[in-house]
Amino acid sequence: MNEPVDMDPHTLELLEFGKVRELLAGYAFSSLGKELARQIEPGTDAPKIRAELALVSEMVQTLSAGQSPPLSGLHDVRMLVRRAAIGSMLTIEQLMEVADTLTCTGHIYRYRMRLDERCQQLIAFLTPVEDLGAMAKNITGCIDPRGHVLDMASPELAAVRQKLTALDERLQTQLKRLLRDPELRKALRYPNATVSGDHYVLPVAVNYRHKVPGLVHRTSSTGETVFIEPAALSKLSAERSVLKGEEEREIRRVLRRLSGDVGRVSFPLTKAIDVMAQLDLIAAKGRYSLDYAMSAPDLNEEGRLWLRMARHPILEHLFRQRNRESAKAADAAPTTADGNPPAVPRKPQSVVPIDVRLGVTFNLLIITGPNTGGKTVTLKTVGLLALMAQSGMHIPAADGSMVPIFHQVLADIGDEQSLEQSLSTFSSHISRIAGILKTADAQSLVLLDELGAGTDPTEGAALGRAILDELDKLGCRALVTTHLGDLKTYAFGNDRAENGAVEFDVATLMPTYRLLIGQFGMSNAIKIARRLKLPKELLKRARRYLRRRQRRAPELDRLQQMREQAERARQEALTASHEATRQREEYEQKARDLQRQAEKETALKEFRARLQPNDKVMVQRFGKQGRIVRLDHKKNAAVVSVGLGQWEVPLEEVLPLEQPT
Repeated sequence: MNEPVDMDPHTLELLEFGKVRELLAGYAFSSLGKELARQIEPGTDAPKIRAELALVSEMVQTLSAGQSPPLSGLHDVRMLVRRAAIGSMLTIEQLMEVADTLTCTGHIYRYRMRLDERCQQLIAFLTPVEDLGAMAKNITGCIDPRGHVLDMASPELAAVRQKLTALDERLQTQLKRLLRDPELRKALRYPNATVSGDHYVLPVAVNYRHKVPGLVHRTSSTGETVFIEPAALSKLSAERSVLKGEEEREIRRVLRRLSGDVGRVSFPLTKAIDVMAQLDLIAAKGRYSLDYAMSAPDLNEEGRLWLRMARHPILEHLFRQRNRESAKAADAAPTTADGNPPAVPRKPQSVVPIDVRLGVTFNLLIITGPNTGGKTVTLKTVGLLALMAQSGMHIPAADGSMVPIFHQVLADIGDEQSLEQSLSTFSSHISRIAGILKTADAQSLVLLDELGAGTDPTEGAALGRAILDELDKLGCRALVTTHLGDLKTYAFGNDRAENGAVEFDVATLMPTYRLLIGQFGMSNAIKIARRLKLPKELLKRARRYLRRRQRRAPELDRLQQMREQAERARQEALTASHEATRQREEYEQKARDLQRQAEKETALKEFRARLQPNDKVMVQRFGKQGRIVRLDHKKNAAVVSVGLGQWEVPLEEVLPLEQPT
């Protein structure tokens, strides 16, 4: 599968990629699939990632058609199989696990045969899985579900058990005769025999010990009862012990034989387990994609990123949990005292989708807007979706979203403080940014949160501009959030940079969390302060100070309007281009499907024209294999032998055992 790259571990932690792994593992069926899900890493090999995404897309199509991979019985028995291959004997429990996995190979083999012919990648991926179900039947024919080796496992075992059965009958007859003896019954504590190991013993009162000849096996805890094997049974018990030893040796021979059979299929079985484990991971990705309405990203190596209607997967998972808990609490709430139903539960929360572009007309996106407005979520959404795409996963974004192959994703997000180095918050961020600038290159995605914060605004803005210049010089793709006013104008003087704003509803004074490219956001601090009932005189003074700082506002407003108009035009052009590409791809796919169907029909015609008596065929009507008895091309029919009968069927119902794809 996709070869991983050593992504920055601190960034993976900041973006909570581990939580995505755990969410994915929850959709896997087997322990093998869950383990692979927890180990996924982003890769940089574009062809391999595209191949993985194609497999996931075909799996989504297959799951939507109700064809989930039949992975029941899949166990990680690779170590057991290797031990069997070098001559070790497996236990009954181990052989039963191997049998389950062998049976699973047959299920997957037939699953591949049932797949839609359009799932060519998935069919090719499953081709190495051989049907080893016959080997499973060898094991289950010798060991029953309770773990008991059956008589039919070998003629020698059956013969030994026949002798044991006959001997047990003699023992029972002798035991019943002893228990009917009136004198012996007087010596017994209770009139029944019991078993000590493999020996039948009688509960004799201690004062009658010498009246019952035989071997004492044990004494009761009170010392008043001794358990004696009568001498009349000792010889039969000795014979039984010998036969039990022979039975055990025969069972071991059976287990060695079955272990040897397993060892002989070690290579195809190990290969099948590896493929089925990967299949479980692919199916988990497919289920995750369906559950969260994801789509396959279009990968590119030109640095073009365009996320359409993108959603943060962990945030969406969190909202789903909260909504379920809210609905459950509402259902459990009792009616009010007057018999009315409980209050209506709060409106379900949902993630607001965002549209983000990078590498398409600009490389740097500087996002501004109020606190709690979603700037940080935007950064995390972009970074996390890039990592998911490079891990061969669908992403929670609309169809047609583009993701480039990043060699590194580097982030500085959140209010982190390094206690070990005794660094201030500002110093900690600068130290982290310095490391990022050393590592980043043109194939990197850089995510910086609240650039220039934590220090004097004037110096912070100057330092922020210098950092943006360096990012521009590196040629990387970068998303930067800030609330410093001076950085909002950076894009006006750099064609490779663009502004973005998290929308703020001035009517409700609440963020909408939508991202608007081509605009810069205002903090709306005065409006918020007015809503929070700050004194009017104080607000008037704040507005006077603000007007003094906004002397360049008319010029900036005109420039901002021009950029917004240009952004709308670019957005419309990109949307039109995407729609045209989608329609072209749909047409090409239909053309390929028609060509494939025509080739299949031609191959079937040629196959039927070459048919001869005694040829083995698949009879569609019965869904079983049959044999051609005779052909009547004038009637376009054939007489086929299926089971114990012969049937005349149209040639259209006669198919090759391996249908052309």
